[in-house]
Parts: sequence; structure tokens; C-alpha cells
Amino acid sequence: MEEELKCPVCGSLFREPIILPCSHNVCLPCARTIAVQTPENEQHLPALLQPRGSAPPAAAAAAPGTGLGPGPAASLDSECAAGGGVDHADKLSLHSETDSGYGSYTPSLKSPNGVRVLPLVPAPPGAAAAQRGAGPAGSSLTCPQCHRSASLDQRGLRGFQRNRLLEAIVQRYQQGRAAAAAAKCQLCDRSPPEPAAVLCEQCDVLYCAACQLRCHPARGPFAKHRLVPPPGAPGPPGGGDGGGKGAGGGRKLPTCAEHDLENYSMYCVSCRSPVCYQCLEDGRHGKHDVKALGAVWKQHKAQLSQALNGVSDKAKEAKEFLVQLKNLLQQIQENGLDYEACLVAQCDALVDALTRQKAKLLTKVTKEREHKLKVVWDQINHCTLKLRQSTGLMEYCLEVIKENDPSGFLQISDALIKRVQVSQEQWVKGALEPKVSAEFDLTLDSEPLLQAIHQLDFIQMKCRVPVTVPPVPLLQLEKCCTRNNSVTLAWRMPPLSHNPVEGYILELDDGDGGQFREVYVGKETLCTIDGLHFNSTYNARVKAFNSSGVGPYSKTVILQTSDVAWFTFDPSSAHRDIVLSNDNQTATCSSYDDRVVLGTAAFSKGVHYWELHVDRYDNHPDPAFGIARINVVKDMMLGKDDKAWAMYVDNNRSWFMHCNSHTNRTEGGVCKGATVGVLLDLNKHNLTFYINGQQQGPPAFENVEGVFMPALSLNRNVQVTLHTGLEVPQCVKQPKLPSN
Repeated sequence: MEEELKCPVCGSLFREPIILPCSHNVCLPCARTIAVQTPENEQHLPALLQPRGSAPPAAAAAAPGTGLGPGPAASLDSECAAGGGVDHADKLSLHSETDSGYGSYTPSLKSPNGVRVLPLVPAPPGAAAAQRGAGPAGSSLTCPQCHRSASLDQRGLRGFQRNRLLEAIVQRYQQGRAAAAAAKCQLCDRSPPEPAAVLCEQCDVLYCAACQLRCHPARGPFAKHRLVPPPGAPGPPGGGDGGGKGAGGGRKLPTCAEHDLENYSMYCVSCRSPVCYQCLEDGRHGKHDVKALGAVWKQHKAQLSQALNGVSDKAKEAKEFLVQLKNLLQQIQENGLDYEACLVAQCDALVDALTRQKAKLLTKVTKEREHKLKVVWDQINHCTLKLRQSTGLMEYCLEVIKENDPSGFLQISDALIKRVQVSQEQWVKGALEPKVSAEFDLTLDSEPLLQAIHQLDFIQMKCRVPVTVPPVPLLQLEKCCTRNNSVTLAWRMPPLSHNPVEGYILELDDGDGGQFREVYVGKETLCTIDGLHFNSTYNARVKAFNSSGVGPYSKTVILQTSDVAWFTFDPSSAHRDIVLSNDNQTATCSSYDDRVVLGTAAFSKGVHYWELHVDRYDNHPDPAFGIARINVVKDMMLGKDDKAWAMYVDNNRSWFMHCNSHTNRTEGGVCKGATVGVLLDLNKHNLTFYINGQQQGPPAFENVEGVFMPALSLNRNVQVTLHTGLEVPQCVKQPKLPSN
């Protein structure tokens, strides 16, 4: 609150605050320093718009106390202050030192609160008296907050009203702060003692927080002691004046600024200021709208309280929003960690897959190498053996040729020639060529994979993930609920799921253990199904689908609808002459003709009971109570068409009516304060009526099947109130015998 009690000019607590026409406040001494005297015939030209060397004489010196020397700054700010505030500021904002062609200027002053204050132009001779409160015509004062300019009349600053309420609040605040600072703990061993936090009314001792916990615990003999804030401490908002005198409790009543001997007793609505009787007699406010001061005071207090309630609600929403933002911070942190873990897991999976594939490829290379080596070694061994045999044969043949015995040579020559020929045939073409090459026929193209790794980011990652059917949706049980005969289901996809989802399919059974059927297909993750049976148990499940197909079902959730129905009159389907109030629970009519209104519930199964209390009953009208289809005719009595089943009743007797057929006249009617009960048993397919807890005639209608809505027809002589959510009556009194 301290910021509200500081002057926007000096930054200190208000001293003799006055109210400007723009409703802002400023200290009276500060108002004297920022008031501007403007001669009537002086032509204003902002310094930035004047040629070099032609500054007006008024810009020769800055305002006293501003510390600014001669220059264009004083002229600029004085023109802003004296020439209409916002308009001049708007004009000057169009010109800067970069586009105007003129020299730079010193910016205007700022208060300790950061509010721009327009400096003072030196007043012409004889204007000192005007600065003190009675200046000539043409004097003005610019609000330091909104920069609106206000002209002063002959009264000068005395023409502005003193904000006595703000002055009293500042005084109480200063006294409370001084008293709170002076209150010291009486048991502290520190020097100086700590400020007192509480005062014990029984012990009459001031304690700081530490000493109160140590010396005055809230248990034992001290449990019944009452601890209060120390004297002078600020109390709760709206909790009094902190020890000062309240309104009217000894404080001097404010007197009129124009008539010192008169107290304020009236309020001029036109001038928005309090006035006295003398002001009214002088004629200044004679034609104005004047009201009693106390009445306007209470009215404005009520308006302020109402506005504060609105601000309080917004503050509560802001606090809830802050909590939501803090929860969002935590969720972002948690989701960030989850996605980091997911990313690390995915990259590790890629590395593991690459490692496994590397091992497989290395195994293939090893097998190929071993195969080539085996083939070569086999060929080496075979060739070595043949070469050894051939070499031995050659050496033997050479020795045979060296012999000179023709007969001995001819004995073996034929066989030896054949052996040599066979040995020569063994070295056919290709026998001396390697069966395998040293080159491996394995080629690994890693360039596409390398490019994919280099291009891998979150978008590419999502695009490169194979599109498969969506996973199982998760039902959010905390958001699933039932109300009357409608159920609401909510679900979401599991976290870290990258498969795209194009929509969901919600399925519901018939409430009697039957087959599931589709009740919703779409992209939303929240669905409400209306028009179900009361007192029934439904099973629901959901699945997701995309371009690849339909995913698996979620777990089945069991939902129980209400045992009894809670409903009101339906304003959307009612006749335009029907008038609803009391949250659409009370109905009357603006016409003398009968008009129909339906309930918001629809029944097709179960047993349902509701009552209608007759609040007003004039001139013996014939209201009708019962059930109807949604398309019933609404501009005539209920039951005159084939879409309604009703009992209409006067003050003496009742009749059942359907298709304009009257049956079962029964004695006993309604009056003001009577209660009419309607029992719809769709298990037995009949409709029964009650008046004041007693069954009215036999069951009215048999073999009623289909979908029905509670219905009522009445005119302007009747007013009824609907009561729902009632248990079905167990003990039924004996019905009245129908009259002959």
C-alpha cells in the first residue's frame, strides 16, 4: 500500500494532497513547483521547432531547483507543461534530434517513482503570488502521471480540493509505522532488542518471534493466552484505523473550502464534489443534480466494495494462474528430462543396432576370408603334390634316357610314355590359375546412412520413424464423470509416443451388458454422451487410428448413471410466453392462454418421480401436469394432442387427458401450497399422479413406451416450482375412488 501513498513528483509520502481534475493526487508544495504561468498573448513554439539562435526568452534559464542550465530543454518541457500536456507531447513525439535538423536536448526530469515531471518555465514578474495560489488567468498545472493539463482560475491551487481522506490514511500509516518501529521485545538479550512481533494481553509483555517461541509457547498454562499484534502494527484491510479515531469518532468534520463556517452536507453530482447549504444558496450549484452526502457516500462505498470484489476475484484467478505457471515449469522440467532420456535411449538404440550390424558384417567378412584361405590352401596342397609327382617322374625319365640298353628301354618305354602323357594332361588349362581372387566381393554403402545421421533432428526423426498403428490410449479416470443420465470421458496418448494419430473411436455398450457401439469418432480427447438411461451401468472404451490402421482398445471403464434425475425447466424449448426464474426451477406465464414448458431430462428407462409445488393459484385455472414428446404442441393445454399424457386439475377435481380425450374424473383439486407428484414407471410402462402425497385416481396411462420429457402447461394465474432428485415414493396411500 505504501506505493499508493507516495507523491509521483517527490516520491515521498503525500503532504497536503490535492485532487487534480484527472483524479490523480499530488502534494500541494509539489503542485506549486510544477505550476506554469502562461501570459495570454505569448506565442508558444517548442524549442525543437525553432531555428538555431532564436530560442524564446523564457528558455534562458531553467526552473529553480531543476539544475538545468540555459538551453532548449527548458523551453521544450515548459511548452509541454503549459500547452495542453498530451497534445504537445504527441506533437513533439513526431520530432527527434535525428530528423528535425536541430541540436540535441536534455530529457525532462523524472521523479523518484519514475514518473516524468515537466520542468517549470521561469514565471514573469509578479507571478510569485500566483504560484502561491492566486495566479492570473492562463495559469495551468500538468499532471505528472497522465500529463493532462488543468487550467487554474482566480483561486489558483486553492481551487483544487484537498484529499482529506488520503491525508488521514497517510497520517495513520505514519503513526502505525512509527509505533511499530518503537515496539521492541521486552525479553531480548540482544542489543538493541528485536522489534516486537506479538503482545500477550494477559502477560502484558511484548515478544519478538524468537522469544515468543522460547518464553511463551502456545501450550500448557499459556495455551489460553491471547496474542495480538503489537500497538501500532497495521491491522488487516478494512479492520479499522490502527488505533486512531474512526470516522466521526472525535475527528473534526471537514468544512467547505468556500465557506469556512459550513460543513459539507450535500454532494453535487454534476461537479462531483461535496458542497454545503451556503453553496446551494449562492446559486452556483442551483441547477445541478445535488444529493445527500451520506446517501452518495454509502452508494459509492457499495460500488467500491463491488469493484474490489471483482479485483479480488481477478487476483484469485491470477494466483491460480501463477500456480498453473509454476506447475507448467515443473511439467516442462519433467518433460524435458523425459525427452532427453528418450533421445539418449533412441541414440543409444541406434548405436547398439549399428554395433550389432557391425558385428554381423565383420562375421561375414571373416567367413569370406576363411573360405578364400581354405580354397587357396587346398589348391596349394594339391598343386604341390602334383608338382612333386611330376618332378619325380621327370627325374626318373631322365635317368631312363641315360641308359644305353635298347632292349631294357623298350620294355618300359610304352608305359613310361603313357605316364608322362597322363601327367601332362593333369596340367590342363585353368589348372594353374587360382580358384579365388584376393579381392572380396562384399561392398558396404554407408553413405546414405551417414547422410541420414547428419540430417537427423527432431523433425527428421519423426518423419523417419515408421508409421505404425497408434498405441493404446490411456483413460484419464480423474476427468471421467457422470451427471444425471450423461457421462463424460477423457483420454490421452501415452507419453513419448511418436506414432501419428488422426482420430479416436469411442465405443459404449447399451447399459445392459450388450454389444459395444460407436458413439464418437473425431480428434477430440474429451467427449460427453447425453440421453443415457438412469440408474444404469455403462462400459466404455476408446481406440486411436491413423493411416496405417486402428490401434488396440484401451482398458474398459465402468460408469454408473444417477439413480434419480436432477433437471430444470428448459428455456430453449419453452413457449415464448413462459417466464422462468429461480434458476429455471420456477415457471409462470405472461398469457391467459395455456402454454407448455418441458423439462431438460429425457426418460426412456427406469422409474422416475418429481414434484411441482403450486406457489400461486388465482381464479381457479386448470394447470396440466404430465409427460410429453419433444415435438409436443406448446400453445395449448398439455394433453390435447397425441404427443402428451397429462392430468389437468382445478380446485375441485382432476381429469386425465391424451389426444383431447378426458377420462377418470377424480374428486380433489389443488390450491396455493399444494404439491403435485408425477411418477413415471417405464419398467411397468405406466404413469401415476399424486396430490399432496396421495395418489390421485388409478394409474393414469398404461403401455407408455418411448422417450418422454417432463411437461407442464399453465397460464398467468398459476406459478409452480419444480422439485427433482426425489426418491420414488415407497408407501403409497390408498387412491381416491373416481366419481361416477
